Parts: sequence; structure tokens; C-alpha cells
Amino acid sequence: MVVLEGEAGDAKQQTNEEADKEEVKQPSLLTLEIFRITKDAQQQHGLRHADYQRYRGYCSRRIRRLRKVLKIPQGDRRHYRRRDVTTTHLMGANAENRLLCVPLLQAERAWAHAMQLRQEANTEPRKKFHLTSRLKKAYAHAQTLLQLCEQSGACDARTQLEAGAYAAWLGGILLVELQQWRAAAESLQRAQLVLDKLCAALPEDERLVYKQKVEELKPSLRYCAYNIGDQSAAGDLVAMRGQGLIENLDSLMAQAKESRSGVMHEVEWRGRRVTVRPEKVRLFLIALQDLDKSVAGADSPQSKIDILENILMDCKDAISAIKDEIKNDPKLKTASETQMSGINYLLSYLMYLRLMRTIERNNLLVQQAEEARKNNIQIDGKKVRPHDLTRLYEIILQNFTELQQLPGFENDAAYQEEIETQMKAYRAFRCYYIAQVLTGLRRFREALAMLERSSNYAAESISNKLTDKKLVEKLQVLKKDIESCKFEVHADSVLEDDEEQDEETKYTSSGKPYKDKKPLVDRLDEYREDTQVLTKNPNIYKLPPPMEAIPCKPLFFDLACNFVEFPNLDDKIGAGDSKKQGAGITGLVKGFLGWGKGDK
Repeated sequence: MVVLEGEAGDAKQQTNEEADKEEVKQPSLLTLEIFRITKDAQQQHGLRHADYQRYRGYCSRRIRRLRKVLKIPQGDRRHYRRRDVTTTHLMGANAENRLLCVPLLQAERAWAHAMQLRQEANTEPRKKFHLTSRLKKAYAHAQTLLQLCEQSGACDARTQLEAGAYAAWLGGILLVELQQWRAAAESLQRAQLVLDKLCAALPEDERLVYKQKVEELKPSLRYCAYNIGDQSAAGDLVAMRGQGLIENLDSLMAQAKESRSGVMHEVEWRGRRVTVRPEKVRLFLIALQDLDKSVAGADSPQSKIDILENILMDCKDAISAIKDEIKNDPKLKTASETQMSGINYLLSYLMYLRLMRTIERNNLLVQQAEEARKNNIQIDGKKVRPHDLTRLYEIILQNFTELQQLPGFENDAAYQEEIETQMKAYRAFRCYYIAQVLTGLRRFREALAMLERSSNYAAESISNKLTDKKLVEKLQVLKKDIESCKFEVHADSVLEDDEEQDEETKYTSSGKPYKDKKPLVDRLDEYREDTQVLTKNPNIYKLPPPMEAIPCKPLFFDLACNFVEFPNLDDKIGAGDSKKQGAGITGLVKGFLGWGKGDK
């Protein structure tokens, strides 16, 4: 019995040891959603408003709390002793996800400090060196996090992939700052590849953070490709600027263009060279060089409109910079009409660019509206009508009017003739759509007159040899549309006359037709089905009412009546006797009561 009990105890002890070994062999894997955690922290602690200093302070406080809770402080109040999170901590029995947050937050703190220094480096260039050192520190912490995830074996595959992508992203940012373009592109492409794979593997509700990160990587990849020598990426920079993907494109484009073709110090327009001094104006003119390629490469009219609207905002800032310079210099406030100063000439040139790009934007809006009207598609929940297109063309004509009134070009005959030719072309389009509006109102005579005027404008514009080939092609198409529209309007007018004749025609007893144009108020006792009453111009009452003859007032006799003397007829009616009798009775009473003449 003793032997059996011993054997049973050994067997029980062996099973307990095996169970402990299984628990040691299969620990619970640690999971840390790096990009989601950092995104939430950034949005809640300052980066929604680009306040990197606030986010940096949050990271410091969070690291201090984590070290206190996880019991890995770095010394005491008097002495500092560095203690990093190692694989031993992750393999311990009390390992948890918050251990991985310590190196992650250290990397985020160093990155936030670098971004803060980038904002301050605009006024203090020496801080760029400190910026580079902080990015190196952030990359070192990210590498530590990646090594912990890979070497410890305590993290799942998703955490390892995210740590690799995070480290590659920070490495790419550091290499971009060091201008090592090829290595930076490889590092950023590695991060993009990992994030794309994560998006494909994760459910739909968890992909948003990774998709946003991929979109953030695209501008840096394009810029690296451009600096490596990929000419196809040159035109994409302004396009991404139009979509709001690059915040500091102004400085990037300036550096790229200056290294390729030198600094833009002068601009030539209409046979005159002007020196460009304000920095904002130079940056705008540099960005304007690749604008046409970017607009042509856009895939939809709406994206083209977005690009043009962003460049118009930059143009507005450049104009404000020039106006401020003119305001600060009293000598530049006044300029003669015959010979403008350089700064005023440059201001007119920028205003010309702004108006021309505005016209281009409005033409894209017209194109978008015409396509929606043709395909019966609503824009902003409303159906496109001819009124809307008429309004757009009126805005374009207003822009041309402002072009005619540019300071210094009121007496330039060639310039005014060029603008007037283009205005005639756009007047042709406006008259065409006004004719369509009048056709909808069944005012066919006015519609035919507007079509004829539109045809004349189009013919004059084509004969004046427009330089815009696209506008000439549109005018050729417009002439064909005008001809077909004339026939339609004429046919509609004839049909309307026939309908009115059928409705207003009656037949006499002998069978002969006659027209009855009596309004409804004059034939209330007569029943007849009159469809005209239901139209927009019902024949109910004739306005203004017809003139009626009235008897003339005998004004002569009324005036003569004031001068006629009538005869005295008192004797015939007995008025004198009644007066005497009344007087006697009254005197009797007065004398009896003591009244009368004797009292006076």
C-alpha cells in the first residue's frame, strides 16, 4: 500500500509539472494596435489643431504613469538609472500589452518634438539640426519596439506587422529629411506594402486607420520619386496639392524648381519683364508652371475644379502680398496710366491670371452642368435647367468685363480687341440658353430673335480668328444646334397657333366657322370645354377693361344757376300773411310777460 501511494503521488506530481510546462509553452500572445492607438491619441491631444507641443507633453505624462504602474521606474528622485523594456519583461508571468506602449510612446514623443521644431525652424534655421536628431531618436525607439515584437515571440503577427510598418515609416521620414531619396522611397514603400496587406486581411470596420496612413504616405513617395529623377512624378505634386495631400508643398516646389531651373526672379508678360520680389508671388508662379499638366491629368471635372480652386487661393494670397507691399511703400501707391511701375504691372498680371483661371473653372462648371443635363442627372439634389447655364455664362462675361478694366490696359487696343472677341463667343452661348428659357415660357418670337442674335455672335467670333481652338470647336457645334433649335421653335409656334384656332373656332347655323374671342366673364351662361382656361394665359377677363361712354355733366348750367334771380312768389303762396300773424301773437305774449322792446 505504501508503494502504491508513492507511485500515485509521483504520477500526480508528474501531471502537475506537465500542466505547468504546457502553460509555459503556450503563453497568451500580446496584441497592440499601434496605428489605431497613436491615431486616437493624436486626435484627442492636440494634433487635430497641429499642436505638437501638447501632444509631446501628453506622451511624457503617459510614459511616467506607465512606468509607475508597471514598476519599471528609471531611478528615484535623486538619481537617474536608465531602464528599458526588454524581452525579459515580455516573457514574464505578468507581461501585458502596456509594456509595448512604453517604447511606442517614446517614439511618438520624439517625433512630436521633431514636428514642433519643424514649425519653429521657419524663423530659427538652426533648429533643423535638432529636428534631425529627434527624428533619429524616434527611429531608434521604433526599432526597439520592432525588436521586442520579433525577438521575444510574445506578440502576435498583426502586432509584428504594425511594428515593422511603423518603424519603416519613421525611417522614411528621417531619410527624407536627410535627402537620401532612394533609401527613403524604399522604406516608405515597405511601410505602404505592409499597410496594404493589413487592409486586405482586416475586416471592413478596422481598415479606415490604415487607409488613411497609406494616403499620408503617397505625397512623400511622389516627392522621393521626383527627386530621384522620375519626371512623371513632377506634374503630380501640384495635383496632390489641389487635393490637400501636401501641406508644405510651397517650400518643396520651390526647392525642386530652384535646383532644376534656378530661382524665378523675373516674369515676362505682353512684351515687358518685371522683377518678382515677394516670396509668396515667386512660390505661386513656380507652382503655376505645372498646373496645366495637373489639370489635364485629373480624372474627373470635379477634381480639376478642386485643383483650380486651390491655385486660386494661392493667387489670392500672392495678390494680397503685393498689395501690402504697395501699401507700405507710399511711392508705389500712385502710378501713371502711360508708364506703370513694376510692382503695379505685376499686380495687374496676377489679377489677369486669377480672372483667367476663374474663367477656366467656370467653364468646367458649365461642362459639368451640360453633361448632367444631357444625362438627366441631378447636381446637389436639383435638376439642371437652362436658367443655371445662363447664369454661369453671365458670370463668365462679368469676369471678362473685369479683364477689360485691369489697371494700365484700358487704352491697350490689341488687348481690348482680344477680350472683346472672346466676349462675343460667350455671348453667343448665353443667348442660346436664353432662347431655351424663352421657349419653355412659350414666347417663341423672342426665342427666335435670341437664336438669331446667338448665330450672329458665333459667326463674328469665328471670323475674328479666335486663338482658343477648343472654343472655336464649341462654336461650330453651337451653330448646328442653333439651326436645329430654330426649326423646333418655329414648329412649336405653328402648332400653338393651330391649337388656338381650333379652340376659338365655332360654326354658325349655315356651317361657316367663325372665331369667338369672348372672355369667360362674358359667356358664363354658355357651356363650352375651353382648354385655354387651364393654360398660363387663360381668357377669363379682358385687361385693361374696354372704354365706356358716359353722359357729360352740364357744367355750364351749374355755373349759371348761381347768377339766376328767381321771382318773388310770396303773394301767391301766402307767405306774407303768415309772417304778420306770427308777429302779432308774439308781441302779445311779449307784452303780457313783460318782454319785448320796452325792456331794452
